[in-house]
Amino acid sequence: MVSLSPKIYAQASEAAKLLKQAERKIRILRTVAWAPEIGDAFLAGGCAALPQVTYPEFDGTDIRAVLSKANNLTKGEHPVLQWLARVSEKLALASAMLETVGTPAFYTYSKQIYGTPTDTMLDGHTRNVDLAQHMDAALSGLSFEQLVLGGVEEDFGADVFAEKLTAKLKRYFDGNAPKVELQAHLSAKALASSRRIRVRADARFTNMDVRQLLHHEALVHAATAMNGRMQTDFPILGAAHAGTTEIQEGLAVFAEIITGAMDPVRFRRLVDRVIAIQMSVDGADFTEVFRFFKDCDCTNAQAYEDTRRVFRGGVITGGAPFTKDGVYLNGLLRVHNFMRTATKLDRADLLRLLFVGKLDIEDVPAIAILAAEGKLTPPQTLPPWAKDMRFLVSYLAYSSFLNRVKLPGFQSYYQDKLADVPDLWGFA
Repeated sequence: MVSLSPKIYAQASEAAKLLKQAERKIRILRTVAWAPEIGDAFLAGGCAALPQVTYPEFDGTDIRAVLSKANNLTKGEHPVLQWLARVSEKLALASAMLETVGTPAFYTYSKQIYGTPTDTMLDGHTRNVDLAQHMDAALSGLSFEQLVLGGVEEDFGADVFAEKLTAKLKRYFDGNAPKVELQAHLSAKALASSRRIRVRADARFTNMDVRQLLHHEALVHAATAMNGRMQTDFPILGAAHAGTTEIQEGLAVFAEIITGAMDPVRFRRLVDRVIAIQMSVDGADFTEVFRFFKDCDCTNAQAYEDTRRVFRGGVITGGAPFTKDGVYLNGLLRVHNFMRTATKLDRADLLRLLFVGKLDIEDVPAIAILAAEGKLTPPQTLPPWAKDMRFLVSYLAYSSFLNRVKLPGFQSYYQDKLADVPDLWGFA
């Protein structure tokens, strides 16, 4: 095991505190946010005119000065120092990206931070956009009526949603649950942080929405922030900086899947955002991407929201999108395969390490060194499936087993058997 000398530990802790100081001034989503009035005007105008968006100026001079101090402390070959050096690099890119908001250069930095749909995955040949197109085709033919008996899911107002969510949060958080607040003007139906969940007062919700927000936002994003804030010598672990986005979102989507909170409509929306980002890279403007989402059976309001996510911070006329929403699929695959590998190696302890704070999987060796040396507090807030991992490990073992089975042979066999089977009860 790599040792951690007192000198390296002191350097790393000081650097981590400087990085947290720099990160505090980099608020990406807040800087690129659109006022609700922009969406109101777009929808009221028949969804034809390009939105008019302006952004606040961002000055990263002070951030660069703090990062320079941190960089002087992270020079070296030790894994912990290399982890902090990677964090510093991501923070520098994020700061530079915000200084170019609303211009083509914004995309130049965005793709360095979050990647692009045409980047290849860890296998070296599968592209993110190829997987997205495959998933879109697999999910587009499914009907809600076929999947849900009765074909109707009860919806309710924001006040009922807040009550239902608050009751669930109290079950999983020991007196420190995020507060649920109703607000009149929000760009999305709900926005969550570790301390509060803001809900748009005029929005409608379903029970599936409650479950998804609980497992995605609260029990992953909020929980890792809370656990990260306990790491007083390494406070950067409590920060949701750009270098952690892919694994945070991958872990959150995995949580929805492993708890049964994922549904085809939401899954398709996630993959279609990858396709939409590539459309914008290829030159599609806001209205063209909006029509793409409309063709995916979205309402005007949902199509606007998904399109807004692609173009915020970038160029409305196309060619320079915000690529953050392209990380969900690759993040999911990275998290899933990391968990399968850890299970195969009988290292279930590493699965819970993902909740010690906000980190990238590439950081695991460094974080594990700190944890083994007793320099980190074990994660206190965990989702049920990470507390009791019996089902998780069984699922991961089965998932690994499937990789060894030649599925095309099974599938062609059943395709032949099912080709002439009649539709049942009008569900097809």
